[in-house]
Order: sequence, then C-alpha cells, then structure tokens
Amino acid sequence: MWPWLALGILLVLVGAVWTLQGLNVLGGSAMSGSPLWATIGPMVLIAGVVLIVIAIVVARRRKAG
Repeated sequence: MWPWLALGILLVLVGAVWTLQGLNVLGGSAMSGSPLWATIGPMVLIAGVVLIVIAIVVARRRKAG
C-alpha cells in the first residue's frame, strides 16, 4: 500500500508542476508556456490521484478484513 501511495503523491506533485509550467505560471524552464506540458501534466496528476485512491481502498479493505 505504501509504495502506491508514495508513487501517487509523487505523480500528483510532478503533474501539478508540469501543468503550471505548461500554462506558463511557473517560469524558468524549457517547458514553460508549452501546450504539450499543459496537456501531459494533468494526465500525470490524474494518474497520481488514481493511485492514491487505490492505495486508500486497499488499505481499508485489509483493515476491515
């Protein structure tokens, strides 16, 4: 459970940074202002949220059973 949760949190953070860079909110990178990263970022962020939800559901099922 913990590896999935840690990976999910990491993906959420990376996805958020990539999204903000793609939207040119965070500057100072080759990714800043790039529509590619404004598209990839939210996808990575959503994948991270899915992993976090899976980790929580698995933990609750193990605890209940």
